[in-house]
Amino acid sequence: MRTLLNIIWLVLCGFWMALGYFVAGLICFILIITIPFGVAAWRIGVFALWPFGKKITQKESAGVGSAIGNVIWIIVAGIWLAIGHLMTGIALCITIIGIPLGIANFKLIPVSLTPLGREIVSADDPRVPGQGF
Repeated sequence: MRTLLNIIWLVLCGFWMALGYFVAGLICFILIITIPFGVAAWRIGVFALWPFGKKITQKESAGVGSAIGNVIWIIVAGIWLAIGHLMTGIALCITIIGIPLGIANFKLIPVSLTPLGREIVSADDPRVPGQGF
């Protein structure tokens, strides 16, 4: 089921969302000082390509640098990305077929708002809260 949802997602909106994140990451790499944001944008872009079957967790090694970077990210781009994902998710949830895609858009909000200090892992990974022992 995950593969089918990922294929539908990729065709309808995943490719374009990922392309936007990849272009933003490229711009961040060109500006050199924003390279950490470029890495985060590319990580989100890969997640936006194939979101079903993946979860977001906090990195235990994240520290003050990630927190400061996230504040800057929220001000510059994060709030706008989160609003875009929220509006797209609401629009997708209007139809029954679009509900899983809307939920996937809502799942992208936390990582698009504060990408630094987060890790994208498989849903079967033992680090995912609420699974395993």
